Amino acid sequence: MSVIASRRPEPDQASAEREEPAADDRSELFADPAPDRFAPDDRDDEPEERGASHGRVQADEPVAEGRSWLRQVGSALARQASSSLTRRIVVLNLAGLAALLLSVMTLNTFRQGLIDTRVQSLLVQGEIIAGAIASSATVDSGTVVTDPDRLLQQQAGDPVAPAEELPSPLEFSINPERVAPLLRHLVGPTGTRARIYDRDGILTLDSRNLYSRGDFSRPERPPATSADPTTIERIWRRLVRTFRRERQRYDDIGPSDAKTLPEVQRALSGSPGESVRLNNRGETIVSVAVPIKRQRGVRGALLLSTQGGDIDSIIASERFALLQMFLVAAVILIGLSLFLAGTIAGPVRRLAEAAERVRHGIKARQEIPDFTRRPDEIGHLSGALRDMTEALYSRIDSIESFAADVAHELKNPLTSLRSAVETLPLVRDDNARARLLSIIQHDVRRLDRLISDISDASRLDAELARADYGPIDMHLLVQTLVSIANERRRPHDATIELAPLPRHTSGPQDYTVEGHDSRLGQVLSNLIDNARSFSPPDGTVRVGLRRDKEEIEVTVEDDGPGIPPHALERIFERFYTDRPDHGFGQNSGLGLSISRQIVEAHRGTIRAANRRTEGPRRGARFTVRLPAARAS
Repeated sequence: MSVIASRRPEPDQASAEREEPAADDRSELFADPAPDRFAPDDRDDEPEERGASHGRVQADEPVAEGRSWLRQVGSALARQASSSLTRRIVVLNLAGLAALLLSVMTLNTFRQGLIDTRVQSLLVQGEIIAGAIASSATVDSGTVVTDPDRLLQQQAGDPVAPAEELPSPLEFSINPERVAPLLRHLVGPTGTRARIYDRDGILTLDSRNLYSRGDFSRPERPPATSADPTTIERIWRRLVRTFRRERQRYDDIGPSDAKTLPEVQRALSGSPGESVRLNNRGETIVSVAVPIKRQRGVRGALLLSTQGGDIDSIIASERFALLQMFLVAAVILIGLSLFLAGTIAGPVRRLAEAAERVRHGIKARQEIPDFTRRPDEIGHLSGALRDMTEALYSRIDSIESFAADVAHELKNPLTSLRSAVETLPLVRDDNARARLLSIIQHDVRRLDRLISDISDASRLDAELARADYGPIDMHLLVQTLVSIANERRRPHDATIELAPLPRHTSGPQDYTVEGHDSRLGQVLSNLIDNARSFSPPDGTVRVGLRRDKEEIEVTVEDDGPGIPPHALERIFERFYTDRPDHGFGQNSGLGLSISRQIVEAHRGTIRAANRRTEGPRRGARFTVRLPAARAS
């Protein structure tokens, strides 16, 4: 009968065998490249052929052109990058891409799916190995399992416990000598660590240190760990740990501490168990424990564990591929951002520079870049700036022309006044002196009227810009002005009549406009006074009011001599007057000009025309059209 001594590993020896995670090349994301990959080729140092120098001289010019082109591109990119708008566009686009990358790394289920797949794989593998171990764990009548400690006691002559205290041959049914070869063949190709525990949780067999028939089987030592990680690698690992769920720390256990592992406890109770932990390098280790059953009884537990870095290397490679895609996308995004910034910041900068030139060189006309062909906000901005600049130059020209006209109009009465004043001391006739005094008074009144109208015209733009517009009932306004004009009527002045409203209208609310009531009243008063001044004695001036779709129309007609065709537009010019000799000097020539300015400020129109009747042409008609107020 053969005696097989199954020596259990000493606790100190087993605990000293800590698990060293295997270093996997795939987990080293930032490993140093192979030296020969970037080593200079010795063949480059070989002497060149004699004709090479000649070819180099010929190639100098294209190289210089290429460098010049690169410098131009670099300077253009530098100008783009110096723009605040460009930086904002690039930073915001990269921030969105970075947020996408972080969300993918945080919410990606690839890691958990890989762990679940590995757990299921280990469970299936463990069930197969546990079944094979259970099949080999039969009772051998020719084999007696003894305790090595008791054999040493017998050899030393120490008293031995009674036979009834010896363990039963069926108590330790897993034969390590039979299981070891089986375990090596089943576990060795997978690189998985396997440990077998008996029913008491004592380590019976470890795939790292197997004994067979007294011969030492060389342990499967993990490969030597790599050198200390680089700074970039440490940053990468810290970033990965930041977005990784916290797990329990993995520490190797001794031969008698298996019951401290929850999965082994479950396996000894008859149910499979699994656990996911991290080793001291932060690498994921998946452990699965399955019960070893024989004849409906649990004979022990099989614990399978992955190598450290096995799962992390796959995840790291996927994340590194994701990082590469991110870098490529970032480069493309930066290029597109610079292109977008060039189409936005560049035109905006050119418009701003043109506006600065207009501000500093107001005397010379400056051209605003034309981007009106662009169907976007830049095109709209360019058109608005061009229109604003054109309006500014037109206003400047108008001011210059107005100043010249004012000087001319003021000189005429001043010249007449000076002549009369100089002549007055020389005249001895009382009638002549009276006429000269009358001329002086007339010129003074004319100067006063001119200064008042000039002052009103100069303040008009500012007042219209600051005025608060509101709804105006044109029917009520016209009625009031007609009543005031008739009350101020002097003998033989024309009578003002208001034509009745058309019957199809529903009431005064149909004649509401948005505007400044006092200025619109000034326009109508000027037209009524102008028509009355051209009407024959005891004549009639007719005022009409009607609505034409979305416009309110006011007409003022007289029975005077009419307007020469060539003067239908000139009468709206400043200081233009075309009156009979008896009316000369009674008007400044600014009334109609101010009226047109007010009407156009209200987005309306004013025009003059001659009345045509069945008989000869007689009288003039002034028409004012204003946009009707929108119904609220």
